[in-house]
Amino acid sequence: QVQFVESGGGLVQDGGSLRLSCTASGTTSRTAMSWYRQAPGKRREMVARISITGVTSVSNSLRGRFTISRDSDKNIVYLQMSSLKPEDTAVYYCNYPFAESSTNWGQGTQVTVSS
Repeated sequence: QVQFVESGGGLVQDGGSLRLSCTASGTTSRTAMSWYRQAPGKRREMVARISITGVTSVSNSLRGRFTISRDSDKNIVYLQMSSLKPEDTAVYYCNYPFAESSTNWGQGTQVTVSS
């Protein structure tokens, strides 16, 4: 099955930026992809998605701060996050869009924003 590998998280101060990367091994097909996050004690939520053709969508509450993009040649999907806030602290995951009920998830990458 497809293996999702996320990287790029870390500890950043309030107002800082990070760029997360995602690769999906085990597939040779280009596909729509999404970024999700799960904060402590909260449900996992989809924050952005990108279509096969590069059309993007970002959660209303994050628009203007988060940007999703992809390098199709390298099969990498990115999440650029800027003006980070403590409430953005979460584990970030990538997967197919609308995969909330999936049991196939990567390890995720921890993003911690200090105030």
